Amino acid sequence: MSFEGQSILPAVRSMKDFDKMLKTSFQYGVFLDLHVGMLKSVFDYAKKEKRNMFLHLDLIHGLSSDEYATEYICQEIKPYGIISTKGSVIKKARQRGIYATQRIFVIDSSAMKRSIELIHKTDPDYIEVLPGVVPKIIREIGEKTGKPIFAGGLIDTVEEVEASLEAGATAITTSNLDLWKYYDRKNLNN
Repeated sequence: MSFEGQSILPAVRSMKDFDKMLKTSFQYGVFLDLHVGMLKSVFDYAKKEKRNMFLHLDLIHGLSSDEYATEYICQEIKPYGIISTKGSVIKKARQRGIYATQRIFVIDSSAMKRSIELIHKTDPDYIEVLPGVVPKIIREIGEKTGKPIFAGGLIDTVEEVEASLEAGATAITTSNLDLWKYYDRKNLNN
């Protein structure tokens, strides 16, 4: 799936950052580091502004990231998608019809093997690969899973974004506002 030409999925860490995202052309993004008490109002606001937001379930303060929390989030909050490192969360989100992104950390060949096995078990809609600055890993995971990939973590420059995209990443998740600005201008020029 394409995100209407978006190469960047803004990763939003605060409401101040979300307000900055609203001033861009980006329609898709990711909420990180939210307090459980803010979820409903933040997602209502995002929907009102016609933004499709993923929720990183593992980073919600005050809520355990398990299948029960996933059930609650899917029923009550209804995010566009969920991101998690936990297989049970991914499976539950898929059962509830919410786009599920399996986040994996590839630190060595053993972690790569375990991650690919997990992906085959959970069958996520997307995979988020961290760190996203290793094109070889993006290419290999794409080939072995056939899933769309988000690259995230440690991507700081336009050259690193482009290298990850060329390696097969569908989009880059980043909280780097300079990259948001650069790729927003690129979106507006297309």
